[in-house]
Amino acid sequence: TCEASVSQTRHSNEAKCAYVIALMAVYWCTEVLPLAVTALLPAVLFPLFGIMESKQVCMQYLKDTNMLFVGGLMVAVAVESWNLHKRIALRVLLVVGVRPALLMLGFMGVTAFLSMWISNTATTAMMVPIVQAVLEQLNSPQNGENPLPIPQSQENGMTPEEKLENTEEQVGEEEEEKERMKMCKGLTLCVCYAASIGGTATLTGTGPNLVLTGQMSQLFPQNGDVVNFASWFAFAFPTMLLMLTLAWLWLQLAFIGFDLKRTWGCGAVQSAKEHAAYDLIREEHRRLGPVSYGELSVLGLFILLVVLWFTRSPGFINGWATHIFNTKAEFVTDATVAVLIAVLLFVLPSEPPRYLCFWRTQSFDTEPPRGPTPALLTWQVTQRKMPWSIVLLLGGGFALAKGSEVSGLSRWLGDQMIPLCSIPPWAIAVILCLLTAIFTECASNVATATLFLPILASMSQSIGVNPLYVMLPCTLSASFAFMLPVATPPNAIVFSYGYLKVSDMAKTGIVMNILGILCITLAINSWGRAIFNLDTFPSWANTTTGG
Repeated sequence: TCEASVSQTRHSNEAKCAYVIALMAVYWCTEVLPLAVTALLPAVLFPLFGIMESKQVCMQYLKDTNMLFVGGLMVAVAVESWNLHKRIALRVLLVVGVRPALLMLGFMGVTAFLSMWISNTATTAMMVPIVQAVLEQLNSPQNGENPLPIPQSQENGMTPEEKLENTEEQVGEEEEEKERMKMCKGLTLCVCYAASIGGTATLTGTGPNLVLTGQMSQLFPQNGDVVNFASWFAFAFPTMLLMLTLAWLWLQLAFIGFDLKRTWGCGAVQSAKEHAAYDLIREEHRRLGPVSYGELSVLGLFILLVVLWFTRSPGFINGWATHIFNTKAEFVTDATVAVLIAVLLFVLPSEPPRYLCFWRTQSFDTEPPRGPTPALLTWQVTQRKMPWSIVLLLGGGFALAKGSEVSGLSRWLGDQMIPLCSIPPWAIAVILCLLTAIFTECASNVATATLFLPILASMSQSIGVNPLYVMLPCTLSASFAFMLPVATPPNAIVFSYGYLKVSDMAKTGIVMNILGILCITLAINSWGRAIFNLDTFPSWANTTTGG
């Protein structure tokens, strides 16, 4: 009959869409193709399989979320190209000092703060050489510290007491070498972990956060912009601080120990090595020179961007966008603000105008004429430093979500998960955190969020749970890839310096994953519940999926 034929076609489309998702999951995990190229597969396979028209699929690849990412990254590229991130990092390290525990805290705090605004990879790539230089100073032998080894001929003429003393010295040196190696492991690991943790605090800090906001807009178009920059920050920033503190305590326990005199410097005089390390940081900071007009301009635009993001639609009051632009519809979003600031970077000059002569070192009357002043950011620099692949990766995720919705796969998956009603929501969230944290060790964090979030959205509708109650934990867990060097670029960068074995990272990382799951569970059941009303099943989630 006609009805049976329609049903068969629908099931056929569901199976085809499931095949495309499974194929992409395998490709993303094994990286047989570059991640961005795999993300382009829906543009080929969905039209060929009759799931969606090519025009529909291709429209998914450049949405509001992608423009938010592009605008935010252009600002990050400007911060990097003016070395503003390095100046901030060195300044903070000069304040915290070089005692082991405080040095680790300083490195983690700076790395986490910077990775909130610029990419985790760029932050790690900038911080690890600083860590390396400081470690070289701390590990360099002091004058007279390592005496020349005693030749065998001289050793034969020693008394038993002298031989015993010599053996004890060697054992002491071996112990000291072990301590140094542990310190090297701890300080390098703390950077990549802090980068992954810090990126979760802002909407533009890491890919999975953008996947969440994009999928929310796509799957629940009437959600009223519930996940925006301000609401995400209110939820994720306290979670990040808690996770960072626990990570610092765990790394200190694992690699440094809690000897207050040695690690905190309580009542101890600073050693020559620590003086040398501090001098190195000060010299690096001095080499940057005085703050330039360009740096101040970029810093000013960055602060303006953050202020506009926070005040656009804070949630507890109407923001500036609501009063001026969004009275009838949501015309202005976080992407609008990001792109505006990005455009200004290409407009404003990198040197002060001639009428601001107080800034110049010499009078403009005697200064030889020059060509046009370059802008704060040039397109050549942007092209070189922008990770364009993430734009395609995000787009591929939105295409997958749309294909799942149109083919009816989302509804089918949701129906299969109805038996989960009997399990308490908090237990479901913990299980999902665990699954996501395991999967993200094998696949990129953006790919993990892309695959999991649409399925979780369908599941939440079927069991009558607020979609954000399961989507928020999954998004955060996707960033918590701590166990393997291949899990994230920051892990790979740190591993390449040669201090760590895979076993070191795995042993430390498994505890980090457990801490992460505990932090997320606490967050969604306390302040997350209040910010996003996670107790209720919202009206915007009551959509009808399927073609």
